[in-house]
Amino acid sequence: QVQLVESGGGLVQAGGSLRLSCVASGTIFSINAMGWYRQAPGKQREFVARIETRGTTTYADSVKGRFTISRDDAKNTVFLEMNSLKPEDTAVYYCNGGFIRGTLYEGRIYWGQGTQVTVSS
Repeated sequence: QVQLVESGGGLVQAGGSLRLSCVASGTIFSINAMGWYRQAPGKQREFVARIETRGTTTYADSVKGRFTISRDDAKNTVFLEMNSLKPEDTAVYYCNGGFIRGTLYEGRIYWGQGTQVTVSS
């Protein structure tokens, strides 16, 4: 199993920046992709960004040009750098990991507990 722990959330003003971190532990060899989803009140969880072991990154249209996903393999950590934050970015951000083949996940998908990001006007 894989354990994922997010951190870095908080309250920021519109236009500000925030960096989220996700530390993975356990059987991390069983996953080849990690990413971020978010869920705002009253909305369904939505995809934000993903990075694969080969380095390929994928972003939701709503965050392209503003968010950057990266990783530190030595620390088993994935980051989400969020810039030019908007009030509509307010949500609980969840780290996830799994084994992806092409664009589809196979087997278990792991989730962190989430970290709150609030962007004020």
